[in-house]
Amino acid sequence: MRILITGSKGMLGQDLALHLAARHEALPLGRSDADITDSRAVAQAIASRSPDVVIHAAAFTAVDDCEQEPELALQVNGGGTRNVALACEQIGARMLYVSTDYVFDGQKDSPYVETDDPNPINTYGKSKLQGENYVRVLQDSWIVRVSWLFGPLGKNFVRTILGRAREGQNLRIVDDQVGAPTYTVDAAEKIEQIVESGAPGIYHVTNQGYCSWFAFAAEILAQAGLGGAPLSPISSLALGRPAARPTNSRLANARLAASAMGLLPPWQDALRRYLLREPPA
Repeated sequence: MRILITGSKGMLGQDLALHLAARHEALPLGRSDADITDSRAVAQAIASRSPDVVIHAAAFTAVDDCEQEPELALQVNGGGTRNVALACEQIGARMLYVSTDYVFDGQKDSPYVETDDPNPINTYGKSKLQGENYVRVLQDSWIVRVSWLFGPLGKNFVRTILGRAREGQNLRIVDDQVGAPTYTVDAAEKIEQIVESGAPGIYHVTNQGYCSWFAFAAEILAQAGLGGAPLSPISSLALGRPAARPTNSRLANARLAASAMGLLPPWQDALRRYLLREPPA
């Protein structure tokens, strides 16, 4: 298949492009190739590449920045997704949209399944849900929700924790938000399987198991041999970030579990494999 990837310079986008190139014709589309908020430019860029499938991974993902620039967030994550969806519809390409756990409000007592109703509590989540709504109307489309991404090809929580620990900084990490750390390499592989399966709909794609950000940081330090680094928990309220975060970001991979595609490995195993690739500071 000819598979175009928007946001191909992002953390997940780079791994998607690398992984897909082994079995398909991967067509990276970065910001320098087309601004997704420019409908004409997007339509031209996509049509000229004649993809069978478009994986839309481009997004404004800085959660606190989205809260402070809501119009831009909606323009990129909502309007930009609409432009990509229209471009796909015009040429008959199928579309896969990468979404987020932040479309949920975090009030559920158990992990969210694909059929749960979204109710975002911050601008980022609202803008991504707007994007989902544009994609839902397309025939045979996919929506893939991921969470707490980390990967070898971009800035991420693991790299930040390691850098601060090696500098001797005191680490104060929130312990009242729970989710599933997800390795971009594993997510890219599963997204390929979803596309190859041909079965449309909403999928949750995360590494298995859940933890708080604090527990994630503790595991990072332990696996990296930095268990003695100063680490203490802090509440989200005390941290005082501009954007609210859901306390429960757990996504149940129910669609994958019911399919022949199988589930992703545990997040602890994913972290181990990431650290084997992470160059020493």
